[in-house]
Amino acid sequence: MARESLSYNFLKTINKNTVLLPDPAFQLDKVELPLPEKFIEGNTIGINVSPLIIGCENSNGITIKNYKKLIEWILENTDCNIVLIPHVVIDNNDDREPLKLLYDMYKYSNRIILIGDHNCEEIKGYISRCRFFIGARTHATIAAYSTKVPTLVVGYSVKAKGIAQDIFGAYDNYVVPVQNLKDENDLSNSFKWIYDNELKIKNHLEEMMDDYKSKSLLMKNEIDKLDGRD
Repeated sequence: MARESLSYNFLKTINKNTVLLPDPAFQLDKVELPLPEKFIEGNTIGINVSPLIIGCENSNGITIKNYKKLIEWILENTDCNIVLIPHVVIDNNDDREPLKLLYDMYKYSNRIILIGDHNCEEIKGYISRCRFFIGARTHATIAAYSTKVPTLVVGYSVKAKGIAQDIFGAYDNYVVPVQNLKDENDLSNSFKWIYDNELKIKNHLEEMMDDYKSKSLLMKNEIDKLDGRD
C-alpha cells in the first residue's frame, strides 16, 4: 500500500497488487488544549524543523539559516505570532533541539513561543489552530493538511512531493526539498507564495479534504482481503 501517487506509480511496476490510499494519519483525531499566551488562534504561524532534514542538507548550516530568515520575514512583514512545534523527540532525532536554538534567537521579539512535548492528537490540536504551517515532519504536515491549514513542506524524500501532488495536483510551490536549499532566502521566498495565495489554498482544502481523508478508511477493505475475509 502506497500513501501517495509518485511512490505508487513506481511500486506498481514491481508489484501489480500495490494499492494507493491516503496515509491513515489523515484520520487522526485532534485534542484542543488551552492555548499558551501569545498563541493567537487563526493568526499564529506554526513552524517545525527536524534534525532529519538538517542531516539531508547539501550545504552545511543552510537549513537553520533559511528558518532564521523565514522567522525574520514573518516578524517584519506580518502581524502574526509564531509557534515552534516539535513533533519527534527521540534521542539523536529531537525536534526540540533546533527549535530551541531558533526560539532563543527570537524570544525577545515577544511574538514567538515554543511548546513542549505532547502526544500526536494534542500536537494536531495546536497545528489545527494555526493560520499557516511550515513543517519538516511528514505527519506534522498531514496534521495541517487534514485540518485545512495552508502548508509549506520542507521535504527530504519523494513522499512530500507525492502527498502534495495528490492534494493540489502539483507539488511546485507547496514543497521545498531541503536538498535544494542554496540561498538563505529560499524558504522565506517559498512561504511568500503560500502567504499570498492563502485564500486560494484554504478554499481548495475546504472543498476536497473531507473526501480525500475518507479514502483512507478503505484501507480496512484491503486488509480484509489479505486476511481472507472478503
